Amino acid sequence: MADWGPVFVSFFLFILLSPGVLFQLPGRGRFIEFGSFHTSGASVVIHSLIYFALICIFLLAVKVHIDHTMDNKHEESHE
Repeated sequence: MADWGPVFVSFFLFILLSPGVLFQLPGRGRFIEFGSFHTSGASVVIHSLIYFALICIFLLAVKVHIDHTMDNKHEESHE
């Protein structure tokens, strides 16, 4: 069985938590900025820690699993 849960969770969290895409913490002029498309070393570290914490929560505590099996048993004709 192929477990695609960790792949999808990691992909979407990486896109959403990229500094400057949705928000940047800490911002350049404020504590938090939304949609600035700028980044800094401090925001990369903060977003990496948030990413790690959410990956741990979703994959270890919640155990998100998406199983996709290609099973031909359902396509067999019953004679």
